Parts: sequence; C-alpha cells; structure tokens
Amino acid sequence: MPTPLRNHLITSSRNPADLLNAATRLFGGAIVTSPLGELSGGDHELHGVAAPDFAVGCFASPLGVRVTSPEGRGRAHGPGRRGGHGSGSYFINIGVSGAISASRGGLQTTLDEATAGVVNPGDTQELRPLRGRRTRFLGLRIDAAQVDQEFAVLAGQPPVSTVRFDFALDLAKPKGRAVRLLVRSLIEQLDSGDPLFQRAELQRSQLRCLVTALLLAQPHSHTGALHDGPRPGHPRSLRAALAFIEVNLAEHIGLDDIAGAAGCSPRTLSSAFRGGLGIPPMSYVRNLRLDRIREDILASGDPVGTVAYRWGVSHLGRFAAAYRARFAELPSETAARR
Repeated sequence: MPTPLRNHLITSSRNPADLLNAATRLFGGAIVTSPLGELSGGDHELHGVAAPDFAVGCFASPLGVRVTSPEGRGRAHGPGRRGGHGSGSYFINIGVSGAISASRGGLQTTLDEATAGVVNPGDTQELRPLRGRRTRFLGLRIDAAQVDQEFAVLAGQPPVSTVRFDFALDLAKPKGRAVRLLVRSLIEQLDSGDPLFQRAELQRSQLRCLVTALLLAQPHSHTGALHDGPRPGHPRSLRAALAFIEVNLAEHIGLDDIAGAAGCSPRTLSSAFRGGLGIPPMSYVRNLRLDRIREDILASGDPVGTVAYRWGVSHLGRFAAAYRARFAELPSETAARR
C-alpha cells in the first residue's frame, strides 16, 4: 500500500538520531525514546502530522527502540485539555508492512496488519523490527483527556482512575476491525488534498469516533462501567458537553470550548442545555464549580482562596458574591463550620 501520510515527510536520513529527534518533536515531548542497542545505519524515515488532541506518524526504520509515555507529559492544546486522571498520552501502534516484536511490561505481541498494540500513560514499550520485509508502522498518540471525555459520554461520569487498556488489540475481529477502519479513515483524511478534510472540526469528530470504538472494542480497567451503555435522557451532544465540563471543570473553559467538544454550534448547545437542564451552559458550569468548591472547602483544611483558585476561579470578589447568591452564606462562613 502507498506510504501513509506520504505528503507529510518529517525526516528521511541514514542517521537514526534524526529519527529519534523527529519522533520527539512530532509527539510534542509525550514520549522518551532510546535505542535498544547501538545506533545502526540503514534508512530511517518518518512521516507525520500533529494536531490538537492527537498526533500520528508512519515510521520506517530497522532500529529497535525503547519508548516511554510518561504520565503528565501529554501536550495541552487550548483550554480544558489537561484532563482529570489522564494528563499524559495513549498510543496505538499498528503495523503497515513487515512485523515488529513489541513488549509492554511483561506482555508481548507481534505488531502487524492484524495486531495493534495499545500503550497507556506511564507505560514503557520496546519495539524490535523483525528481519525480512521493510518494516513500517503507524503510531497514533491520543491525549488522555480525550479518553476521559469519551468514557464519560459512554458511562455518564468520568472514570474514577486512569483507564488502562489491555496491550494486544486483535484487528481481525469485528470490534478490532472497527478501530482499524477508523484509523485508516483518519489517515486518508489527513492525506487528502481537500481543504474540507483539513478542518479541525472534522478531525476532532473522527478522533472522538475512534476513541469511542477503542473504549468499546478493547478490554480495559473500567470495561465493566460501560456495560450499561450511555446515560439515557439526553442527546449525545449534551452528554458530550457535560462530560467535557466534568473533566475540565478546573480549567478556564468558555462556551466555544464546550460547543467544540460537543460537536455543535454555541447556539445549538445553548438550546440543548435550556431544553434538557433548564439553564444556559455557562450557568451550569458556574453552579457546578461552586458546588465542587463548597464540597472542597468542607472536606479540606485549605484556605478558601486556595480552593477557589484550584477550581479555576480568577476573581475572588465576584466568586464570593456568586457563592453567597447560591448558598446564602459567604465562603468564609462555610469554612468556619469545618
């Protein structure tokens, strides 16, 4: 098959250090790489695209490498991208040609066109290309906040801890085929010369579908929470908005951020909130933030200002007035009752 991301060459070199440095740049510092042996010659090539919330690269190299995805080192792209538990990155590695012996902790698999490897934040993996045909594989990085958000849409609440996927993903089975098709669709979209397919809105929508498929296809630490399906009563756009707010409540988020996460216009989002919850989106954000601050004040010994800033408050005077309007007492009065 043609080289994926063929129009997005980052490096082509006989120096393996160029490949390692290019991979670090592509993934925004979300990985730490080191060779498993001596730096070998040969052809080392990387094509890739970095976008908000994800990056994807096609690697062609005989080099064996150790790759670590540290927790907390995933890039943040704009307001609300830091996420809750998952502030690092997930990776999906899929063989394009040849085969790679891959390990994650004590788990091993062979990456090829029928088997992918899923790497969680904090995981270390080792990749050793097998001799034979020229080895090429795709590496897709996904912000952990996206996994948290789509999990919350499916389950009705964010995960209570980091979602940790099993390692080997069988792409030959029906659920795995869905993930592979969505990855291919994303690659074809990035390879297309049509400006429509370069729009961030379409890429974000494609990524959400892919993450949803991964959560439903691949066993993980919170699979049981998804058995009951999505929370009924709200359309998907409203559930997506609520999930985004829940995951990013401590951030400075605005109406445009929420609408973008929900995949609709601000006007449509406002109508959905008024119809489903009876209040505008930003009023919902303010009330939920105040509720969490009150819970935090009562549960901790931290100063009121520290708690407020922790939940994204930037103006203590306005915060105190809004708090009193909601709870009929000042934050300091709440703190006095601890």
